[in-house]
Amino acid sequence: MEHEWHEVGERVFRKRFDPCDVTVTAVVGTDGVAVVDTRCSVAEAREVAEQIRRFTSAPVRWVVNTHAHFDHAWGNAEFLAPRQDPPARIWGHASLPARFDLDDPFVADILRQMRAAGPEWAAQVAGLELVPPTELVHESATIDLGGRLLELRHHGRGHTDADLWIRIPDAGVVLAGDLVEESGPPAFGLDSFPMQWAATLDRALDWMGPDAIIVPGHGEPVGREFVSTQRGMIDAVAREIARLHAAGVKAADAPAEGTWPLTTKELRDAIARGYAELT
Repeated sequence: MEHEWHEVGERVFRKRFDPCDVTVTAVVGTDGVAVVDTRCSVAEAREVAEQIRRFTSAPVRWVVNTHAHFDHAWGNAEFLAPRQDPPARIWGHASLPARFDLDDPFVADILRQMRAAGPEWAAQVAGLELVPPTELVHESATIDLGGRLLELRHHGRGHTDADLWIRIPDAGVVLAGDLVEESGPPAFGLDSFPMQWAATLDRALDWMGPDAIIVPGHGEPVGREFVSTQRGMIDAVAREIARLHAAGVKAADAPAEGTWPLTTKELRDAIARGYAELT
C-alpha cells in the first residue's frame, strides 16, 4: 500500500491512511478545498490538514462525510473553530447527526471495542470530539468550490442507510465511500442493508457515467467493471439469504446451508441483517 497523495483527477488528490486503510480525498477549487472523510480522530484529521497544505495554500472550506463510521467521520472537529478559522461547513446525510451521539448503542459498542484494542486506541477515545454534519443531504446537493462542483447524492441503502456518493464532473471522478471496497470484500456490518445494496449500486452506476474513475473508501481506484463485479457478489449474497429465509433455514444455520461467495466470518452480519430486513 502506497502512503502518498495521488492526483486521481485534475486537482483531485487521494491518499490511503493507516490505521484502517481509509481513503481521504481533497478536491481543490478556486475558492477552497473540500475534504472528503476525516479519519478516526482530531489528531488524525490534523495530519490530513497539515499534509494538504503541502500541495495547496487554499483553505479547507468544506468537509463531506461519506457516512458516519468512526474511521471516516470522527476527525471532523479539526476543521472547526477554534482549530480552524473560519470553520469549514460539514456536509453529510440527513440521518448522520443521530449517529454522533455517545449514548447511541452502536457508537457505545465501537467505543468499547476501541478501548479494549490497546492503549493507542484508548487514547483516541479519551480525546474524542464527535462533531456531526450541519449541512444535511436528504437525496442530493451541490457544493460550488469555485469553478467546479461537487455533486452529493444518496442513491439508497447499502453499507449503511446514510451513504453519500460524491461526483466531481469536470474530473470524471466519483467517491464511493464504503459502498465500494477494493482492498477487501464488501463490508457488511450490523448497520448494513444487504438486501438493498445491489439496487443502490445499480442506481449509482447509471448516474456516474461510463468512464468514471471510482475511489473506494478503502483501497485503490477502480472502474465500472470492478463495481459491477462487486455488485454481482452482493446480489448473490442477498439472493442466497432470501432463498434460505424462505426455506425456513435459521440464521445460525445459514452459513453452512448456503452457497456463498464470501467466507463465514464475512457473512455473519450480512445474514443477520438480511434476515432482519426480510422479517
